[in-house]
Amino acid sequence: MTTAEMNSESASQPHAISAKDALRAHGMSREHGHNSTSIAAVRAEHGWNELQEGPPYPWWKRLLGQFQDVVILMLFCAAIISGALNEWSDSLAIIAIVILNGLIGFFQEERAQQALAALRKISRPQAKVIRDGALTTVPAMELVPGDVIEIEAGDDIPADARLLTAFNLGVQEAALTGESVPTAKDSEAILAADASLGDRRNMVYLGTIVACGKGRALVTAIGMRTELGRIAGFLKQVEPEPTPLQLRLAELGKTLVALCLGIVFVVFLLQWFRQGKFLEAFLTSVGLAVAAVPEGLPAVVTVALALGLQRMVRRNALVRKLPSVETLGSVTVICSDKTGTLTRNEMTVQEIVTGDGGFHVTGSGYAPRGNFLRHSSDTSSDADTLLAPAKEIALRRVLLIGGWCNNARLQPPESAEQSWSVVGDPTEGALIVVFAKAGLGGELSTPRVIHEIPFDSTRKHMTMFLDSREEGTVIFAKGAPEVLLALCQQEWVGARAVPLTPERREFWSQANAELASQALRVLAMASRPAQSGEPHSDLESDLIFAGLVGMIDPPRDEARAAIATCRAAGIRPVMITGDHPATAFAIARSLQLTSDESAVIAGPQLETMSDDELRERVLHTAVYARATAEHKIRIVKAWQSRGDIVAMTGDGVNDAPAVQAANIGIAMGIAGTDVTKAAADMVLTDDNFASIVSAVEEGRGIYDNIRKVLQYLLACNFGELLLMFFASLFGWPSPLLTIQLLWINLVTDGIPALALTLEPTETDVMQRPPRPANEPILSRHLGLAIIAQGFLVGSTSLIAFAISRYYFGDSLEQARAVTFCVLVYNELLRSLSARSDIKTVFELGWFGNPWLLVTVVICVLLQAAVALTPGVRGWFEMPPHDTRHWVMIAVLALVPITLVELTKIALAFKHGRNRKVRLKE
Repeated sequence: MTTAEMNSESASQPHAISAKDALRAHGMSREHGHNSTSIAAVRAEHGWNELQEGPPYPWWKRLLGQFQDVVILMLFCAAIISGALNEWSDSLAIIAIVILNGLIGFFQEERAQQALAALRKISRPQAKVIRDGALTTVPAMELVPGDVIEIEAGDDIPADARLLTAFNLGVQEAALTGESVPTAKDSEAILAADASLGDRRNMVYLGTIVACGKGRALVTAIGMRTELGRIAGFLKQVEPEPTPLQLRLAELGKTLVALCLGIVFVVFLLQWFRQGKFLEAFLTSVGLAVAAVPEGLPAVVTVALALGLQRMVRRNALVRKLPSVETLGSVTVICSDKTGTLTRNEMTVQEIVTGDGGFHVTGSGYAPRGNFLRHSSDTSSDADTLLAPAKEIALRRVLLIGGWCNNARLQPPESAEQSWSVVGDPTEGALIVVFAKAGLGGELSTPRVIHEIPFDSTRKHMTMFLDSREEGTVIFAKGAPEVLLALCQQEWVGARAVPLTPERREFWSQANAELASQALRVLAMASRPAQSGEPHSDLESDLIFAGLVGMIDPPRDEARAAIATCRAAGIRPVMITGDHPATAFAIARSLQLTSDESAVIAGPQLETMSDDELRERVLHTAVYARATAEHKIRIVKAWQSRGDIVAMTGDGVNDAPAVQAANIGIAMGIAGTDVTKAAADMVLTDDNFASIVSAVEEGRGIYDNIRKVLQYLLACNFGELLLMFFASLFGWPSPLLTIQLLWINLVTDGIPALALTLEPTETDVMQRPPRPANEPILSRHLGLAIIAQGFLVGSTSLIAFAISRYYFGDSLEQARAVTFCVLVYNELLRSLSARSDIKTVFELGWFGNPWLLVTVVICVLLQAAVALTPGVRGWFEMPPHDTRHWVMIAVLALVPITLVELTKIALAFKHGRNRKVRLKE
């Protein structure tokens, strides 16, 4: 067998060979990974790392779907009957408008699908991969065989891979094997070639989730060649489920259709019996049914949701679950993590305390530039002494623990425009930076990791078993001071380990509190010599305390403004952190979250409270310190028990239950694990609290726009029904022909309604209280507005018909032509006032929504063309208007919008709102 054949065989059975052989088969190095120049060639051979979806629904079927409605089919029948009776102009006009209306609906739905597809593309999972010797993050679909990836608790496995290292690694494989408990992994195992999938403990597979620990693995299969890909042929592309809002609108639509068709049927009977013309009454009634039924509402709502979600993406909030859009407008409490969300997530070490004294570190950010100063022991002097940290035994030990018990990497800038950056956890990044400031960065490659017990929010510390040339075999640990102090019986003083007496424990506790009171996050360091064969279960026993490191993560400037915005919007901001209470309070005070120290509760204090006590206490608590994942769930449920709508942020895998329990679960896009992102309704791409507030603002705006569209469409349709119903009731001939009704439906419903979805969020939307969660989409206020505005539209159009027909003595065709123009211009102008229930068009600005303005102008010109163009007039049976007709059309068309705008002003003065009307050109 040739070498190439052996490599191919090894690559096809990676679980049956060692990790070294697997790397050799792919020509890879564990530390270097692929060269960036080789990726394209490998991808050309293996393709993209994605599962094939089912065939897309053909566009022509989606187009035909626009003409499957019962009313549309009735119109086609009506067109055929008209043609059979030699009414070819009516027949062709009906067919042309129906087809045009269907095309508009088709393109509306296509626009919505494209917007949703763009969102899905943005939300693709990421993978941590080593390329060109550096750890980087790429979309999972860009992985290729031979890539070296890193995985840790909470990550989705992005491809099938052979483990190279594994530290306490457990993977939840139920999706593939049905095993209910996580499978322990072992990178050193070499298994039989015929080992079953569930027994391959040296492999990880696409579609599974890391339950605990961490590891490094070599990608062996991607896409359809993975184990999950083998069964992908059985998977069907699933259409997205409609949101509760869409379902409620669908139910509302069914009710409105039944109501409208009932009225249409009455109009048909009245017209038929009183006029005696069955075909004319039938055609008119069918046209009225098309005009009265808001068939475009579902498509417009989908467009509103999709475009609104894209606006959210531009403001760094990616919504994963559409129902959360409507929930955002009802949020009353936002529970936020501190680190990276309310702060900058650029940790910088400032203070170090050892058994030999205290030290101050200068410099900020991730650039490894700064000095080390020993604090003066003379309390009367402020002068600190500059020193060389490598020569200070106790200080050097603390720096080594922070630099070696670490998984972050410091990356230099690649150009003058870039700055130093950290790949990994910012807290660990701060320790790497101070390690480099001390000139110890070259020693980072020295130790070999024998075993690692990763950090998690329950243990609050991490431990590494290392082998180094200089230090020998050692155990390094870092974590919460109170946790590590409990694991230590000795402390380092210089090069000696001395007993950790009660007095010294008190000293360290006070030092921790003092650092925390300066808004510093404090980590403790501990270590001890170890034996090379020491059991992993004993690694965290008999540790020797080395010192404390205080670092600061400065508050975000925008977070302070966002907190003020929350309060103005009736939303309660709450900070939850694992930091010391003093640190948490200092940050909260700087953010103006609270100035009352009694508004801070620590985790141990919370554990002593019953659920009823916590339910009462949450009203008076702004900050939770030393909080665990379990505490977060209790806090969420306590608020929910009071009827509040809660948004909760999280990043770690242990935060996923609380994120899922919240009404709006929010995952961190940068620091968040895949499990938390999967459980969340929304992902912040910048991990910034201000982006949460922006998302709430956009969510309120989206909901407002949907209500505006609903109000506009239903008021138009109600006005048309009133016009036809009362005309029939009075025994008058039909004020509008079928072709005219269809044209009205075309130019006044779908197009302006779609433009209304692009209305910018109103400036005062975050100065209103949250919307009640149980408020119906068609509220009492909205219903009354629809009736009132529909009455204005219908009555002015009816008055136009009456004046023309019975006062001016015009012909029936002339009266219909006048009514036709009045109704179209009524509805088009009223779309401008539909932009707000409160503000006038002058306050909003004529160009506040340029899309709507352009749409209205175009539709007005189209209607004018219909009324003025001789050839087109014949299709709509419209004689020319004289001056008195145009004056009447202009006056009556302005009546509804004028009365609506005057009502807004009157209500504003009644409620005492200070208004400054801005006239904009």
